[in-house]
Amino acid sequence: MLDEMSAQQSEYQDVALEPAADRDRGRYGAVREAVAEVFQIEAEDYAPQRGVVAVFTGQLFVESEVAYDRLDARLAPLDLLPLFREHQDGQMVQVVEGRFNPRPRPWWPNALLFLLTLLSLLYTGAGIALGDVLLDHPERQLAEFWRGWPYALGIVLILGAHELGHYFAARRHGIPVTLPYFLPFPFGFFGTLGAFIQLRAPIRNRKAMLDVGVTGPLVGLIFAIPILLLGLLTAEVKALPTNSAYILEGNSILYSLSKFLVFGQILPDGRFDVFINQLTQAGWTGLFVTGLNLIPIGQLDGGHVLYTLIGDRARVLYWPAVLIMTVLAVAVSDAWFLWVMLLLFFGRAYATPLDMLTPLDSRRRWIALAALIVFVLVFVPNPLTLVEPPSLPPMELF
Repeated sequence: MLDEMSAQQSEYQDVALEPAADRDRGRYGAVREAVAEVFQIEAEDYAPQRGVVAVFTGQLFVESEVAYDRLDARLAPLDLLPLFREHQDGQMVQVVEGRFNPRPRPWWPNALLFLLTLLSLLYTGAGIALGDVLLDHPERQLAEFWRGWPYALGIVLILGAHELGHYFAARRHGIPVTLPYFLPFPFGFFGTLGAFIQLRAPIRNRKAMLDVGVTGPLVGLIFAIPILLLGLLTAEVKALPTNSAYILEGNSILYSLSKFLVFGQILPDGRFDVFINQLTQAGWTGLFVTGLNLIPIGQLDGGHVLYTLIGDRARVLYWPAVLIMTVLAVAVSDAWFLWVMLLLFFGRAYATPLDMLTPLDSRRRWIALAALIVFVLVFVPNPLTLVEPPSLPPMELF
């Protein structure tokens, strides 16, 4: 997952240019001169009390991406940052105090969390490998945790590729970023709560935002699909139990198609299903995590993708998205109640690029649309269901 810092925002009000110290006058003059090199100034305001050195309205006469790079280079020695925004029928340049120069973080917490997550994944994979043996000898899951290496390797490859996709895309755009933080959780179905990186400065424009947001899930999917297919090729189709409870993993469109490709039939069919092994579960989990990340809302990867396509209009879709998730929680699986709560608390914030005037190029627009299609293909409406014997109704289980 991607945890981003939104761009510094500042409101301003119309005020008259008042007498100021020579230093402030000199800096304001330098700012105005730099802005005038790329921007036809029609009106200007001076509002230092809000952390805004100056606000200019008018029109760029240099291509927006080039203009931003040139202005940013001129303002950097003054410790100032430009923001490009739409303004009614024209455009606006805000110049704000302070630049983002975060200190490097130590790498050892990332390494420690990775090691703990690896152990957690080995433990979970051992549980898959031992299966029914654990009913009589639960202590063997810990004693023989090394048996879980296929699952652990599969998940590490998928999550690692996802987060490193974000990481290298951010570095390519010059954005300071942390190494991945892996989150262990040995007592759940997955063995982990996922992983994330943190961008430590705002993203420059929509192009960079899309590249950083979409690279993670798409690269992770490149690993998840072969791992899933390899798992299915080494798994077996068996009759569903009739005298004991079992967990049924949910189908996404892509997961259903993968099973049909390998076995030539739609599974489960009411009597038979594929009994997943470690690699199958790792691949399924990779698709599931990709679907969660591509939900097009807030700070999720899908939220970044949608924002690059339609800008602030993405905020209008917040409540419809929450409503859809609530319906899923009530009608399909109560597992989604947790996500509804997370979206209510954290889903309304969208990362805003510094330069909102530079649009996506056509190639990136197609990539963004493809990412939203991938979301539809991998989203799992009903993740996990605990199925009781026929005499009892099914119970939902996340």
